[in-house]
Amino acid sequence: MATLIKSKLSNKLSNAATTVSNKSQAKVSGMFARMGFQAATDEEGLGFAACDDLDYDHRQGMQMDIMTSEEMGGEGAGDGGALEGDSHYQRDGTGPPHSASKDGGLTDELAEVRPKITAWEAGWNVTNAIQGMFVLGLPYAILHGGYLGLFLIIFAAVVCCYTGKILISCLYEEDEDGQLVRVRDSYVDIANACCQPRFPALGGHIVNVAQIIELVMTCILYVVVSGNLMYNSFPNMPISQKSWAIIATAALLPCAFLKNLKAVSKFSLLCTIAHFIINVLVIAYCLSRARDWAWDKVKFYIDVKKFPISIGIIVFSYTSQIFLPSLEGNMQKPSEFHCMMNWTHIAACILKGLFALVAYLTWADATKEVITDNLPPGIRAVVNLFLVSKALLSYPLPFFAAVEVLEKSFFQEGGRSYFPDCYGGDGRLKSWGLSLRCGLVVFTLLMAIYVPHFALLMGLTGSLTGAGLCFLLPSLFHLKLLWRKLQWHQVFFDVSIFVIGGICSISGFIHSTEGLIEAFNNGVEE
Repeated sequence: MATLIKSKLSNKLSNAATTVSNKSQAKVSGMFARMGFQAATDEEGLGFAACDDLDYDHRQGMQMDIMTSEEMGGEGAGDGGALEGDSHYQRDGTGPPHSASKDGGLTDELAEVRPKITAWEAGWNVTNAIQGMFVLGLPYAILHGGYLGLFLIIFAAVVCCYTGKILISCLYEEDEDGQLVRVRDSYVDIANACCQPRFPALGGHIVNVAQIIELVMTCILYVVVSGNLMYNSFPNMPISQKSWAIIATAALLPCAFLKNLKAVSKFSLLCTIAHFIINVLVIAYCLSRARDWAWDKVKFYIDVKKFPISIGIIVFSYTSQIFLPSLEGNMQKPSEFHCMMNWTHIAACILKGLFALVAYLTWADATKEVITDNLPPGIRAVVNLFLVSKALLSYPLPFFAAVEVLEKSFFQEGGRSYFPDCYGGDGRLKSWGLSLRCGLVVFTLLMAIYVPHFALLMGLTGSLTGAGLCFLLPSLFHLKLLWRKLQWHQVFFDVSIFVIGGICSISGFIHSTEGLIEAFNNGVEE
């Protein structure tokens, strides 16, 4: 048996040497032909293709021999161990699965196959992102913008849908046959590709900073809205809004021990149900007062000082570009991505516009930053409890995403990391990793205590990072990476979105900052 195995190995090693020699000759011949020294013949081209096929078959045969030897009880495993690297060979990503590890079993990470999602499931994820609880601030945008605020809800939906599509187009490039091939996987990869070759990592750093700011600000908003809602639900209790924020944060401290989102994902359905109940209750109450709707209060004038804040609120309610590359990459049929973006943003536009208009018509000039504060005490308490539960259940998602970005940027970049890894060899969280997470929770609490203004914070975040991630960067990246393939109307759209987005971002940031400073100096709380 040993003689037979040695004979097989000798023959295969001889074939491998011949294959390498033939491939080298073909490559050299092709190289000289491209340099103009010699025209490559059809026979040489066929020989190169044959060498590749022989090499593939040869490696596949070696893998089959190893698998057969393992099935026969490990006979000859000592000789086959040296060929373990070849058993992992895959061609175009469609080869066989990874072979067994040295201890004889497959690891869970390699054996696990991530299931793909359908277009409906992808659309549901996008809908949850752009139809979240931050729609509660949209009636406040109508208060300062009138019909122009409604127009902006429609305009933002169209622009965000378009920029989401062009952002995904930046993930692809055409191969030699003119077929689109996905060569990038994330927003950061697109940014880095735009900054090459002089600053290959600058774009990724900019996107990471914007992502961290938006994710952390989202966490702060959840704490702010929790404290605000509880305070307005039980105004007779001797507990201030800041104290309610502290109580909410105490319930969120277990987030510091999260290692994955498996546990959190179980509550996503509860969040969706709670949001549906909230919308039904608010709209039902507004419809019950339809006779008193103040149509004359909806005008075409705008509050020049406060309307830019409304722009940030509207933009922030549509932000979903951060996770679109990952979502498209996990779809069963990526070709359906554009259709999915169309119907999700059309539905969001209709529902947001109706919700904002109906709520504003009901309370007119008395509309508050969080629309549920306008409800009668009995209904308000019920709705606010649902809102608080949704906010607390939604907090771990942006928190965990922000922690991942921080850990990857400062703790997990190999030799370039600024600090040691947060995890030990056994996968346990180290003390400084836990301190980082607890510190982030405490930071969101401190910000929520000292800046307890939901609409102003939402407008500031939308103007600063929302406009950048949704308007400015996608249009800029699209122009940079696909300039030679764009038609004139696409260039016009990209430039227009960049200019308008830049103006809205700067004006919204300035006025939101002024509003926060004024509220802080006057000691005004929501």
